[in-house]
Amino acid sequence: MSAQIYSPFERFNFSNSKCFLTGQALNSEEEKIQVFPQWLMSRYKLEDQPFKLLDESMATYKDLKLPCSATINEQYLEPLEAEISAAFEAGYEAIKQLDDLKLFQWAGKLLYGIIFNEIQAGIKQQHAQGEEFSMSHAIIHKFSQLHLMLQSLNLPIELDGFKPYSLLLFKVDNADDVFGYRDEINTLTFSLRIKDFGLIICLQDNGANTSYHKQATEKVKDRILHPIQFEELNARFFYSAYLFNRLPEYNILPVEDIIYIEAMPLRGTSSKPLFDDWVPKVYGQVLENFWKNWGFLLFEIIKNPEEPMSFLFDIDGNPVSAASIELPR
Repeated sequence: MSAQIYSPFERFNFSNSKCFLTGQALNSEEEKIQVFPQWLMSRYKLEDQPFKLLDESMATYKDLKLPCSATINEQYLEPLEAEISAAFEAGYEAIKQLDDLKLFQWAGKLLYGIIFNEIQAGIKQQHAQGEEFSMSHAIIHKFSQLHLMLQSLNLPIELDGFKPYSLLLFKVDNADDVFGYRDEINTLTFSLRIKDFGLIICLQDNGANTSYHKQATEKVKDRILHPIQFEELNARFFYSAYLFNRLPEYNILPVEDIIYIEAMPLRGTSSKPLFDDWVPKVYGQVLENFWKNWGFLLFEIIKNPEEPMSFLFDIDGNPVSAASIELPR
């Protein structure tokens, strides 16, 4: 029998009785995995740290779980976790050697796990109020496409000449104990800053954000960054992911035992640019949020409204050396 793609958003099944990845029935509702892997929670003592959900309710990192078949976990997820864990422990150079599809799968599983928990909380809340749960078609489209790509973990899926994501890795001079995690589930953007590196992934853009920021990232890609410089890059990507105005579409072509996925052109029939206009003041507000650790306020950041403050580049557009920045890490 040929491989079957599972589409949980078609029937909106987010119960704990089915495996999140395959839809197969589970032996019990206790058959689950952690959304944040145990090795990461143990390394940074995250288990009991608060994690805020979109409905403003609070969970802890260890509360976030995904229903998952023991077989799927053993065959596909545990080997991936072992490989990612070893690379993360070794640091930047080891991560650089990883297949970036594996980093995408790992981050995608984590972000999808948060989405799954958010949806479960939303369904419970709406039903308690006697209402049907609903989500926008655009969000359902994004989430279901992410889930489709995640099935490259367990199905013979071939991505035909494209990557569904932008993925950037930087060397960062972090403090030893730092755990800098961010996500934005509406734009499917993920970032992690630990050890000696920083990772940014836009999970559903077919590489558009990589192209959009190419001029800036080319200038700094081989440099060691101060954490504030990495967070500036982070702010740029999170903001541009918000400005990205396309919903990628794919053709799914099963051929014998392989499922080929090809990307439709992002431009489509629209003459509109892929990204909405960059507004420096709005970007400054994003930057203020990303620079909270250093206490910079919006009025300082946008003192020059057209050119917000930057620790990455000087006024001539040349890269700033991390060593010249006199701020705590």
